[in-house]
Amino acid sequence: MLLKVLASLFGTLGAYAVYQIFKAVYYEVTSPIRNLSGPPSTHWFFGNFKDLFDDEISGLELGWIAKYGRTMKIHTLFGKSQLYTADTKAMHHVLSNTHIYQKSLAVRTSLGRIVGPGILVVEGDVHKQQRKIMNPAFGAPQVRELTSIFVNTSVQLRDIWAAQAAKNGGVARVEALSWLSKATLDIIGLAGFNHRINALGTENHDTPDELAQAFNAVFSAETGQSILSRLKFFFPAFRAIPSTQDKTLRESQETIMRIGKRLLAESKRDIAENGTFETGRGRDLLTLLVRANTSKEIPESQRLSDEDVIAQVPTFLVAGHETTSTALTWALFALTQNIPAQTRLREELLTISTDNPTMEDLNSLPYLECVVKETLRLYAPVAAAGRMAMQDDIVPLGTPVTDTNGTVHESMRIRKGDELRIPITAINHDKAIWGPDALEFRPARWEGTPVSNTIPGVWGHMLTFLGGPRGCIGFRFSLVETKALLFTLVRGLEFELAVPVADIGKKDTGIVVRPIVISNRDAGCQLPLLVRPVVR
Repeated sequence: MLLKVLASLFGTLGAYAVYQIFKAVYYEVTSPIRNLSGPPSTHWFFGNFKDLFDDEISGLELGWIAKYGRTMKIHTLFGKSQLYTADTKAMHHVLSNTHIYQKSLAVRTSLGRIVGPGILVVEGDVHKQQRKIMNPAFGAPQVRELTSIFVNTSVQLRDIWAAQAAKNGGVARVEALSWLSKATLDIIGLAGFNHRINALGTENHDTPDELAQAFNAVFSAETGQSILSRLKFFFPAFRAIPSTQDKTLRESQETIMRIGKRLLAESKRDIAENGTFETGRGRDLLTLLVRANTSKEIPESQRLSDEDVIAQVPTFLVAGHETTSTALTWALFALTQNIPAQTRLREELLTISTDNPTMEDLNSLPYLECVVKETLRLYAPVAAAGRMAMQDDIVPLGTPVTDTNGTVHESMRIRKGDELRIPITAINHDKAIWGPDALEFRPARWEGTPVSNTIPGVWGHMLTFLGGPRGCIGFRFSLVETKALLFTLVRGLEFELAVPVADIGKKDTGIVVRPIVISNRDAGCQLPLLVRPVVR
């Protein structure tokens, strides 16, 4: 009897596998993009994606564009074709039509394992609802109120590095990425939820924060690129296979949700008691969100549930922590490779007479603005964005493409279920847009006449914060936070790379692109720097 059951089971699985194979073959031979040029698949399982993840100098995609044009075909899992376009007209169409082009279910599932059902994951009317409620919390007046948190944490980090230098004869070797990650985690804890994480370690040194531990466990567990993790990414059936990673994710998410419920309850209680901006509770993003969600201007039927509000806690941690710490790390790296720029920036920062600048002070510094823009152009934390067509569509092209049959296409036909890749880094490095020095860190390119191009970005004429209705909601928060940290650190410290520049590479974790030391990959992502206090 058992043998018959097993035979039936394996027969069913075999038939399903054969069906899926024939379905995939039919999909490929009938694909509208089947005749496009593009790089050959280099891995039986990962297609071209392994090449993308292994590209430590970010030159692979620029080479593809130079060879195959701005619109091409690349290969994903098991060699499945995907439309790759660096055509700004096509990107504008895709990013603007969010009802047609959305994150795939696989991407939403994978990202949701980290951030839950927050604004980064949801689509359609649910996204519109969350965005409408959350927008007021990220306006300029609200960010202005949070600037002192950015500055105070920056001063704390500066003093830690200065103290290390003092103990080591005036110069200290620091691992910048981990320290900046701690600083931005402390910032988002206070600015996001009025929750003192204390990652920089001046208090409760022996008792790491439970929320930070849980989030770091989730982030670490979900950034691997094993074959099983990729199978789970694309095929729901494989998600039933238990793993240590799944156990870690489940336990950590339970911790995050439990703490999120407590933070939400505290916000509601304090709003009921105070209802106004106060120092501390009242200006953090969660409280602002709760206040906006309970506004009389929002019909009760359109308000977010408590579960939806709590889901923004891990979203804030990702968007306000990982991306900003990565960008800051690259900014310090870039300044070590352009000492005149570091010196000029420091001279400008010293024209401000206080160590505690306001948002207006930070935004009044033109060269600081140039440095931030150039950093986010050259070192965008997120390398690319993926979208899936929810219905058949025609994508217009600014640059026509000729396929392998010699047919010229001024637009591309897209079928429901087709996936597209929008290459953020490649667009931000495009010499046709930025000039022959596009791969150089040159903040002065932003001086004088504003940079003008057709990139459909929400900020800075670049794609770093994406564009359209799903452009980054927190870009103002991130920019002022970045400026505050750079203001304090560069004003008080000099920076030098602690290893040869040729030993620095890039590692795509699947979420952000971080620096690595090529000769010490096993140590993980890092950026070793030498720091010295500025002698005035």
